[in-house]
Amino acid sequence: MFTRRLTPGSGLWLRPCQGIHTFWMFYPIDAIFLDRELRIVRLVENLRPFRLTRPHFAAHSVLELEPGTISSRCLKVGDQLEVGI
Repeated sequence: MFTRRLTPGSGLWLRPCQGIHTFWMFYPIDAIFLDRELRIVRLVENLRPFRLTRPHFAAHSVLELEPGTISSRCLKVGDQLEVGI
């Protein structure tokens, strides 16, 4: 919040989380809702500033990423994400 943009290639992983808002953000984001196994259960593209999402009760976490990430990566509900450490 209170930032002017996301740093390219960065994002925020909120967990636990079932819904988000963009109050006090000054740029749009893509939101990827994930279950406990990191499967995509909902996608929200280009969520504009000062908006909120409905809670998605199957979600356990949400990735907030640069707008265009969902379409550029061809993500869809049911896709499985992997986290490399």
